[in-house]
Amino acid sequence: MAVDDVDGTLTAMGPRLRAARERHGTTLTGASSATGISLSTLSRIETGRRKPTLEVMLKLSKEYGVSLDELAGTAPAPAAEPRAAAPLSFGDDKAVLPLTRYVGGLHAHKHVLPAIEGPPARPRQISHDGYEWLCVLYGRLWLALGDHDLVLTAGDVTEFDTRTPHGVANAGPGGPVEYLIMFGPQGERLRPRTPAATGRGNRRPNHAQTGRETQP
Repeated sequence: MAVDDVDGTLTAMGPRLRAARERHGTTLTGASSATGISLSTLSRIETGRRKPTLEVMLKLSKEYGVSLDELAGTAPAPAAEPRAAAPLSFGDDKAVLPLTRYVGGLHAHKHVLPAIEGPPARPRQISHDGYEWLCVLYGRLWLALGDHDLVLTAGDVTEFDTRTPHGVANAGPGGPVEYLIMFGPQGERLRPRTPAATGRGNRRPNHAQTGRETQP
């Protein structure tokens, strides 16, 4: 393997490690405590500012329950099933489906939160470098952003600096929640290119646009 390919593989491990940690349901602090790897080192690796060593990869692979091939992006693709794919099982934890595999730039994921039976607790908040854009596809999503609480529904979009403490949860009984996330580890943001409208057509505001706070 050429030197450039090795560097690219190591750099690409950052978003894969972040996705593996989220699928495992572990925070950066929890991963640091379980593996003995410093919090700053884990954060820098996930955001692409530091390349992981083999020792670090072995510890994280064991902690998250994934193979080194999966983290390196060299695992063989699963064989195609002749029958239709089984429906997605929501299980007990959030499902995270990576939608991008390239190195650097914006990373896209689809998240699914399972249905709940009772009132939720306020989401646990985390903060880290980067910028995030979030769009709800289905259900009601509780976004705790700093001291603000927003309930977003299908079609609502919001964006925020991830250095602001943030967390999400299913806003209440009624089914699962599906949403898309685009994350810029270096603070990259989306760049709208559509010219501004000149007419006075009606536009339905949403919670994220108006900043309206809503209790779940």
